[in-house]
Amino acid sequence: MCPMKLISTDEAAEKLGVSGRRIRQLIDEGKLVAQYVGGGYVIDESALAGVRVYGKPGRPPRVSPATDKRTTGEANAGNRGSTSKKKGG
Repeated sequence: MCPMKLISTDEAAEKLGVSGRRIRQLIDEGKLVAQYVGGGYVIDESALAGVRVYGKPGRPPRVSPATDKRTTGEANAGNRGSTSKKKGG
């Protein structure tokens, strides 16, 4: 039997191309098996093979106002015939 190679959350993050915070989220969600040892998590390096990470790390880019349906009126196209009450009338 081959001994396990244990790595830190930072090492796991580097190997998966995500942040250390995302690694801890995966552990909390039960998607990555880890053990809490001496104030931090250690992860069996072979456990990384079973983890799927989607997209690029970080916040998604902002949507341009020209392409955002909320600002072009397409999202409210069905509400054009609605009536509204005037104040003071």
